[in-house]
Amino acid sequence: MADSKEVNLGSVQETLLLPLWGRAIETQKEKPLLVDNKAVSIIQNIPYDFARISKNINKLILAAWIARSMFFDKKIKSFIDRFPDAAIVNLGCGLDTTFDRVDNGKIQWIDLDLPDSIELRKKYISESERRRFISCSVLDTNWYSEIKNAKNVMLMLAGVIYYFDENEVKKLFNDIINFLPGAEIIFDHCSIRGMNISNKKVIDKGGMDKSAYLKWGIDNIYDIEKWNIGIKVLSNMPMYHEFKMNYPVFKRLGFNISDSLKIMSLAHVKINS
Repeated sequence: MADSKEVNLGSVQETLLLPLWGRAIETQKEKPLLVDNKAVSIIQNIPYDFARISKNINKLILAAWIARSMFFDKKIKSFIDRFPDAAIVNLGCGLDTTFDRVDNGKIQWIDLDLPDSIELRKKYISESERRRFISCSVLDTNWYSEIKNAKNVMLMLAGVIYYFDENEVKKLFNDIINFLPGAEIIFDHCSIRGMNISNKKVIDKGGMDKSAYLKWGIDNIYDIEKWNIGIKVLSNMPMYHEFKMNYPVFKRLGFNISDSLKIMSLAHVKINS
């Protein structure tokens, strides 16, 4: 495997390689819960040394990446079943490959991330008439004009919202309210305890720079409804709530502990127009 220096990313953007690797590992199992052949292809070709990841990553974190992907796939498929011509915006997309798993042949898809991440993305994933890349910050407001005429919009934030502080998260939601009334949002989030644990077990043990530390955690996601009357939490569940049912009871202990402590969770929000 080539040296990791051949991939030139900022410390936060470098974390985009972690869930990509996790999906590839799951796909290559004898009985995978998630099949992501595109992730396998990228991992086999990208010049990055994944040895330190495979050696140090906690199995619960690895399972969380798969649980999150399964949750997002399910939510997006349900959404496009209702709205076949919907617009899906993958905010902070990194090397995410959700489109390849859920595409119905009709949706419009936008992958958005910082310039260095999009530059890397273009080397392994192609744009098309229905799949476009936008190079900018999630907190930039210019990208909203790209979908201003879309009637049914779902935004996904996979492993993204953690890296903003609370004021930035509030800004993001307020911008969505202003520019995309009626949109739905799916995202993963962590508790304060979960944020601290992730920084130690993922960033530190994964060999990432401390500048990639998670910044935002929230113990009760329904508190975001207090930020603006336009925010409505449709659902929220612990990360492994549905995922752990795929495992025998004796293997669920770690999942149950994490869920009982609300370390990581998955939310679905509607922006009321």
